[in-house]
Amino acid sequence: MNFELNEEQQDFQHFVHEFVKKEVRPKARHTDETGEFNWTAVKKMGPMGLLGLEVPEQYGGSEMDAISAAIAVEELGWGCGSTALAVSAHNGLALGPIVRYGTDALKEEWLPKLATGKGRLGALALTEPGAGSDLQNGIKTTAVKEGDSWIIDGAKMWTTNTSIADMIVVLVRTDPAGGSRSLSHILVPTDADGITVGPPEKKMGLKGSPTHAVTFDNVRVPLSNLVGTEGRGLHQTLQTLDHGRISIGALALGIGQAAYEEALKYSHERSTFGKPIAHRQAVQWMLADAATELQAARLMIYWSAWLKDQGRPFSKESAMAKLFATEVSERVCRNAIQIHGGYGYSSEFEVERMYRDTRLMTIGEGTSEIQRLVIARHILGL
Repeated sequence: MNFELNEEQQDFQHFVHEFVKKEVRPKARHTDETGEFNWTAVKKMGPMGLLGLEVPEQYGGSEMDAISAAIAVEELGWGCGSTALAVSAHNGLALGPIVRYGTDALKEEWLPKLATGKGRLGALALTEPGAGSDLQNGIKTTAVKEGDSWIIDGAKMWTTNTSIADMIVVLVRTDPAGGSRSLSHILVPTDADGITVGPPEKKMGLKGSPTHAVTFDNVRVPLSNLVGTEGRGLHQTLQTLDHGRISIGALALGIGQAAYEEALKYSHERSTFGKPIAHRQAVQWMLADAATELQAARLMIYWSAWLKDQGRPFSKESAMAKLFATEVSERVCRNAIQIHGGYGYSSEFEVERMYRDTRLMTIGEGTSEIQRLVIARHILGL
């Protein structure tokens, strides 16, 4: 593969970067301090194709190649981690399963408004109080058939976008016998009777990306709201996470890139003992490591995205890219604070927010430990 972006991808990168520079990044601090979601910018993303990255054009989406989609999320992460996470979750976790597994009827009902910004966003509910990485055995939320409906009962937590979403794709247990074919995906409108959305979680970072606990009490939706095949929910979830890891890696890369740029700029502005700290070897090495590792992470993300575009297996590569990019981002943001010294620990400087925002990336959509397990199973043939 030639890792040089083609002309169309370069133009798209410039287009998104300029939009983020104008509409997203200037509001990042306000978004973090107030917890207010940046609807002003996000509503403008619909006509730009940023809310339907994977959605076919016939449903109002932009149907972009995977590298372009990663570029979009990276640029959004460069501007604001909170806004980027909400848009990434909307595209990959919520709309992704509908695009890949949904019926034509579900696609026609939901994709056009969600991909164009005429509606709100989408969400995916996986995690439960007793089910994080162990989805197969830990899911307690149930869906039971009654006539022409599913009756859903249970509780989810750490659900991104719930309060700003029109619908949630919910992972539920449809077979009480258990096993790998006991789970399914069901689309639930957020205005359905019986849904209760808890208050926003108080988080270390990403405060402008709303995260909630959600309870389902006798929630009734049509049988036709099944997304994909009954009993294939676990398989569909794992595939969805494979796709999502490219996006989360790109998001972390964008945050890390922004922190590196801030540190680079500050190294020329701050002087010690008569010289800018850019002349100090300790600072030079941190900046050199950041530039090198960010570039390596970018190439890993592009490689896994390219494999996805080619229709080739990419589960191992997306896990590698997600693992490396998120850990690099955290290291770069940490060192950006170090380069700023005491000022880096102050909220007056952007690197403090960036460090808090990127901390989630080694946890969400599969922890670093889970990524290592995925990689190990592939290389060991387990």
